Parts: sequence; C-alpha cells; structure tokens
Amino acid sequence: MSKQATIKEIAKKLGVSISTVSRALHDHPSIGLRTKMRVQEVAKELNYEPNQAAIQFKMGKTFTLGVILPELTENFFSQAISGIEDVAFENNYNVLFGQSHDDVEKEKQILATFIKNRIDGLLVSLSKSTRNIEHFQKLSNYNIPVVFFDRVPKEEDTYTVSCDLFKSSIKIVDFLWDQGHRHIALLKGPQTLTATNERMRGFMEGLSRKRAKTDPSLFSSSDLTKESSWSAMKDILSQKNRPTAVIAFNDYVALDAMQYVKRHTDLVINKDICFVSYSNLPMRSYLDTPPLVSIEQFPYEQGRKATEMLMAVMNGEDLETKQIVLDGELIALREE
Repeated sequence: MSKQATIKEIAKKLGVSISTVSRALHDHPSIGLRTKMRVQEVAKELNYEPNQAAIQFKMGKTFTLGVILPELTENFFSQAISGIEDVAFENNYNVLFGQSHDDVEKEKQILATFIKNRIDGLLVSLSKSTRNIEHFQKLSNYNIPVVFFDRVPKEEDTYTVSCDLFKSSIKIVDFLWDQGHRHIALLKGPQTLTATNERMRGFMEGLSRKRAKTDPSLFSSSDLTKESSWSAMKDILSQKNRPTAVIAFNDYVALDAMQYVKRHTDLVINKDICFVSYSNLPMRSYLDTPPLVSIEQFPYEQGRKATEMLMAVMNGEDLETKQIVLDGELIALREE
C-alpha cells in the first residue's frame, strides 16, 4: 500500500506554502479560485485524503451521533434506524448504535461509552426498565443534546418524537365497537413505559364516549416476553365475562397471545375472539390469522424526524416545539 500523500507534498509540487494549500483545501476566502482549483487537482492526482480527526478536533466536533435502542433486531426499530441513517448521511454524520436489551443498567453503560467517544448528539428509545431519565439529564454537563423517540419519557421539558397513542387507542375502541364487540380486554405493556399509560388512557376514554362500563378484570399486563404474554392471556380468558376482543400492546404481544389461544383453547381466532394491536409489522401479511387491525406508528418517520430535530438542536436553531406527535393510522386487514 502506497504512503498517503500529505499537504507538504502538494505544496512542494505546486511550489507554494503549506499554509496556502491548507487554506485552499478548506475553501478559505483569502485564496483565489485559480489557486484553489490547482490545489484540488494536485490533491486528486496524489490521492490525498484529509485527516478527518484533525479537522474534527479543530471544529470541536466528531460528526458522530449515538443511538440507544431496546433491540436492534426488532422490525420497528430496524425501520427507525433507516430514517436515522438517511438524515445522518445527508448531514455527513456517522452513527454509533447500542442496544439496551430493555435493561436500564445496559442503557447506562452504553451512554457512558458514547460520552467517552465524544458523540455530538444522542437519540434514545427508552428501555422498559427505565424509571427515570436522570442519567440522560447529565448529558447537559457535556453539551450533548438528546432526543427521545417512540418510547419517550413523561418529563415535559425534553425533546421527543412519538405517535399519538391516546387518540390511536380511541380509534381502536371505535373500530371494535362498530364490529359489535362489548367485552374488550386490554393486554397492557410494562407500567414503566409512557406508551402503556397512553394506551390505557385512550382505551378508557374510548369506552367512556360509548357510555360503556370498564371491566378491570379484563385488564392484564405483559413484560413483553412470550411467557408473560401467555400468562396474561391465560388470566384474561379465565374471567367470567370472557372477552370477544383483545387489544394487545403491540404486534409481538398479540402474536404471542394468539399462539396461546391456538395451543391451549378451542377458541377460533377472528371468530370467537379477535385481536387488534399496534406497530403494523410487515409479518402480519404472511399470517393466516393476523390481528384484525394494527396501528401504524410510522417508525421510519419517527427516526427521521427525531434525527432532524437533533440536528436542529445541535445547530442552535429555534424550534417551534420540543414535542412532535404523529397521528397513528388504523390499518385494517384486507381479505383477498
């Protein structure tokens, strides 16, 4: 491998000073256009590559963003990553990813590593075990802005991008009510997640608008694992007023709950009992009995808008709002 060309070699070939070459490469106004063009030509001829580390040090930036997600392999977050990377690429930023595996301690470890690597900004979707954001609030000591998306904190003075799960849950109740369902169960997620509470609020509001009474016995929770979802579904089906419809926390929880029904009961899905959920995963189209409807939460758009917001904050731009909330779309199953 040939030795990489230096500014000194370019200067020697052109018969100019090193400082002239440096200023020309950085498009300094004191250097004439003709000189700049000559420097660029020779730099290209010699395969010169600028020292990015030196440039970054001089600018006080690393042009690197950190991203902490619960699971990189989940389809929802894979789509969000695409949105993040697209905006980062457009702005010449690199991206470091870390997955918390829904463990707050792992989340803290990743954060510490990112700080050591001098990231310029951070994007986060919280773990299910994160009860407060004190560890993220410390980022202000390092002048590192943070934007939360999808799984966002309850604190109002934060930059967030999320889906309106309150209104989305009302839409789901309306849909089920129009289908004739009066006994509706709610298979919730972890109480630590703001999304769980927003779904619950929307569910209660939806029933209230129908002047329907809520049945607490039809509420059960999952910690998002298969075992927990099975246990929650078993609890729901053991109630005296067995539900005809179940609203699951997301598509994964719905699929686990449906699997329990298929393996441990004689109920026919989408006939004796139906399921609706959130996320609108692509896999739904490959299932014989997918959930009837799912709320599209637009993960790509969330990732993109969160990164655009982070860029604006890092550039010192004035924002109209700190919280961007997208409307969820009810996607119904289309039977061929």
